[in-house]
Amino acid sequence: MISLPYLALYSFLGLVGFRLLRLFIEGGQYRKRTRCDGKVVLITGANTGIGKETARDLLKRGAKVYIACRSLEKANQAKQELVAETGYPDIHVRQLDLSSLKSVREFAAKFLAEEPRLNILINNAGVMACPKALTEDGFEQQLGVNHLGHFLLTNLLLDRLKSCAPSRIVNLSSMAHRYGTINRQDLNSERSYNQVTAYCQSKLANVLFTGELARRLEGTGVTAYAVHPGTVNTELPRHMGSLFFLFEHKFIKPILSLAFKTPRSGAQTSLYTALDPSLLRESGKYYADCGPRTPSKEALDKDTAKWLWDMSEKMTGLSSKSS
Repeated sequence: MISLPYLALYSFLGLVGFRLLRLFIEGGQYRKRTRCDGKVVLITGANTGIGKETARDLLKRGAKVYIACRSLEKANQAKQELVAETGYPDIHVRQLDLSSLKSVREFAAKFLAEEPRLNILINNAGVMACPKALTEDGFEQQLGVNHLGHFLLTNLLLDRLKSCAPSRIVNLSSMAHRYGTINRQDLNSERSYNQVTAYCQSKLANVLFTGELARRLEGTGVTAYAVHPGTVNTELPRHMGSLFFLFEHKFIKPILSLAFKTPRSGAQTSLYTALDPSLLRESGKYYADCGPRTPSKEALDKDTAKWLWDMSEKMTGLSSKSS
């Protein structure tokens, strides 16, 4: 039988060990008190998860925040919650469906007409491991939403970002890009489809887009960063069918959540790349846990990046003159 002093000691050590494990899982935290008063920030898909936590933090730092979401109802609900929780009202909801090029163009036109500034663009929205589906324009959904929608949006807003330089673009990618490859023979997954492979390809596209974008923006004062937020407890895997419902089981979810970052911790690298003064002259790199990381070999392939850019221009109908 364990004596009371030893039981207390073991309990204490267990609590310390658990705390250290949680700190390790939560990863790097952006602790600088960098302010962004007067700056305008646009975040896609910020009604929940990482995007919502990013918006919360930027509001507290003095930013004027726009959240662009497919569902106005959910976005307005998120706005009400954030205003009530932070006491900062300068958050604005706009509708944007990244699976529709028409919606992207309409959103960009309206935003540019009403808002004279844009200092930080955070391409946060995404879908993961979807069953085979096509966007309004006939693109495989993950490629269409995660890459092509953001590719078009970013290019349509580039002139405004340039006029407000120094300004920044943050593209949320994933460690999953390491398992991806750009399929030049079947980029749109028309011949065959695997939901995980397609997701990894779209996340690789995010890193390649960031690198090529940075090269094209040299000397403009606009910088771009690709981010891996970590393994985060969000709604992103909701398309994974029975596996997602397993994750959501009332007994399993609390256990699995211990191994995942919170959305707040998932937002830290987005905040780091959007705000940290040390990155003012850095561009085109890949980050995780608030620090630079080396991406996959294919993610650094400039030829693939240029090929993807050219294909993305054709698929979105974007003239090279507008970039």
